Amino acid sequence: MTGEALSLTGVSSDRVSPRVDTEDLIDARAVAEVLGLRHRNTVSQYQRQYADMPRPVLDLGRGRPRLWRHSQIQRWHDDRRGTDG
Repeated sequence: MTGEALSLTGVSSDRVSPRVDTEDLIDARAVAEVLGLRHRNTVSQYQRQYADMPRPVLDLGRGRPRLWRHSQIQRWHDDRRGTDG
């Protein structure tokens, strides 16, 4: 062993996704609320329109749940308000 930290699966720690506090996860409805949007479907339009918008940390595919980190969405929104207006 080279001193590299290993996960329980034997994969080096640099390949393991960071831990996410489940209390920080929000769905598209909550993302829309943070951003001041009327409909959760508008979140998908924002994802296409703004390349710098945080991406979901969980995306199970079309028609399935997507979850974002509330802290990332809030920070992105606050930063945009600071530059936009």
